[in-house]
Amino acid sequence: MANLVGEKGQVVIEKPLRLALGVQPGFATVQTLVDDHVEIRFYPPEHDRSLRGVLEQYVQRTVSPEEWNEVREQAWAEGLRDRTGGDR
Repeated sequence: MANLVGEKGQVVIEKPLRLALGVQPGFATVQTLVDDHVEIRFYPPEHDRSLRGVLEQYVQRTVSPEEWNEVREQAWAEGLRDRTGGDR
């Protein structure tokens, strides 16, 4: 279906195309001139939803805050040893 270009150069992306591409309000667009036509790519905005709990179904056991701090400190120390080649 053909559409007219508006006074400000705006065009309408037809609904079937938006649905097929998953384009929603707030998406960013990048327009590129390719030979005699324009390509438009759509990029979703960064989400602001929490990812907390997204992997909960895969957790085998929970760790206390004390255990977590200990393991984290060990990992940092090990990483430092790997980068520096020695004990510090």
